[in-house]
Amino acid sequence: MREYSTTVLIAAVICFLVTPIIRKFASKSGAVISIRARDIHEAPTPRWGGLAMWASIAITLLIVRNLPLVEKSFSRETLGIFLSATFILAIGMLDDRFDLDPLTKFAGQALAATILVIFGVQLLWLPINGILTLPSNIGQLLTILFVMVVINAVNFVDGLDGLAVGLVAISALSFFVFSYLLAVENGYSRAGAASLMTALVFGACLGFLPHNFFPARIFMGDSGAMFLGLILSASAITLTGQIDISALTNNKQGAANLPLILPITILAVPLLDFILAIVRRVRAGRSPFSADRDHLHHRIMRFGNSQQRTTAILYLISAMFAFPTVIAAFLPVWISFVSALLILIFVLISIGFFRGSNNAATIKSE
Repeated sequence: MREYSTTVLIAAVICFLVTPIIRKFASKSGAVISIRARDIHEAPTPRWGGLAMWASIAITLLIVRNLPLVEKSFSRETLGIFLSATFILAIGMLDDRFDLDPLTKFAGQALAATILVIFGVQLLWLPINGILTLPSNIGQLLTILFVMVVINAVNFVDGLDGLAVGLVAISALSFFVFSYLLAVENGYSRAGAASLMTALVFGACLGFLPHNFFPARIFMGDSGAMFLGLILSASAITLTGQIDISALTNNKQGAANLPLILPITILAVPLLDFILAIVRRVRAGRSPFSADRDHLHHRIMRFGNSQQRTTAILYLISAMFAFPTVIAAFLPVWISFVSALLILIFVLISIGFFRGSNNAATIKSE
């Protein structure tokens, strides 16, 4: 754990220091989001925050690769995740600069997911009627679809300063804790691609958040949203591969299924927002990817909450789904239920108390 904590700290410090440099580079390169008709932010803001997080992760990998435990986490899967994430970062940077059409972005996402498959990162089984081992071609197809859904879910929720980065940080922390404790509990190696990559993402998000929280001085843009979404989805898939399904017993199967359930609960907020947006826009006869102001964060702000409070509330809602799921894998279910209930009560109180608060915050549309 000490080596992973060191990894988180190094990634956070590097990202914090690198981000101002990337902000200036993005401004000079024209990767700036101007004020559009649907936007409310008051000044053009540079994007390419994903490049700062990528640089942080890349430099940290070079630094920590000689640590005894972390060194064992370097594998073909780790390389595949990094290369795939680098590819999707490049697509996102082009989109931040030139506003690519949706079809081009989808093609780039599919190619990035294919890189994962080439390096052995793919779904091998599903918890259907016990454990269903997937044929290789079906597993590859489901892997690509899963990765694309998570990428776009993270991208869709990137609507308030600091929101997406904070939600991904909560998700990455939950993934890391689960993967590490799962290894300890079952005698697996504590060195794995999932643990390393989620620790790196958590650290990078912590370092980037001070620059991105309201009022944001830089947006992570599609480069950051797609980059983080890909690493999270790849880490979840990699985690399933660490489990020996042939050795599962009935009383352990529930915990073993959690690597597949965890992405749904941890990413509950972005996935729910993604699904609702698609349904809402299709029913209105519009493109599923046309921008609007009916996202979850917009609705919470209509209660009178400021942007900062809305972001904090959504952090809590995400934690309400993520943390109890991790707890349920290792402690009695009632503890998980109580923890979720306490967070829910706090969320409801927060919304009620701040209903009449100032709503002068700026909303950053998609």
